[in-house]
Amino acid sequence: MPVPSASVHHAIKPFWSPWIAGVLLGLVLLLTFLLTGHGLGATGFTTRLTAVLGGGAARSNAYLGPLFEDGSPLASWITWQVIGVAAGGLFAAWRAGRFRVQLDGARSVGTTKRLMWALVGGAASGFGARVSAGCTSGLGLSGAATLGLAAFVFLGAFFAVGLLTSRIVKGVQ
Repeated sequence: MPVPSASVHHAIKPFWSPWIAGVLLGLVLLLTFLLTGHGLGATGFTTRLTAVLGGGAARSNAYLGPLFEDGSPLASWITWQVIGVAAGGLFAAWRAGRFRVQLDGARSVGTTKRLMWALVGGAASGFGARVSAGCTSGLGLSGAATLGLAAFVFLGAFFAVGLLTSRIVKGVQ
């Protein structure tokens, strides 16, 4: 007679419909504007975290120093937004049976090379977000919601470069 397994496996739930997810994201964006007066964003948090980690050197820096004027740079709405998004994403993945730690592309490229390319890509994206004064959520979503011309230029360029990069990395077919 087979012995039942002691481990509990969650059935993997299907992804949400993109239409439902898009409408819900729009409602969250609207509520964020109404309740906080700000749109969605994330790179402002990483700048504030850099300021805190930089300590005294950051306080005397012309770019990071002003973040200390109102106390701790992390005492901002954007900190709580990023923490909430991370916690909500982890909780949702766990509830859907989709939570796992993995490194995509490591088998075909190699773990070290994959991690280095991810670091380079992340640094380039972060630098670009700071130069353009917004990330895909801040400039793309929030800017487009307020009909900002820069948001639409950014989104077009973002998708075009993404498609081009995909073709280069995967090989033109």
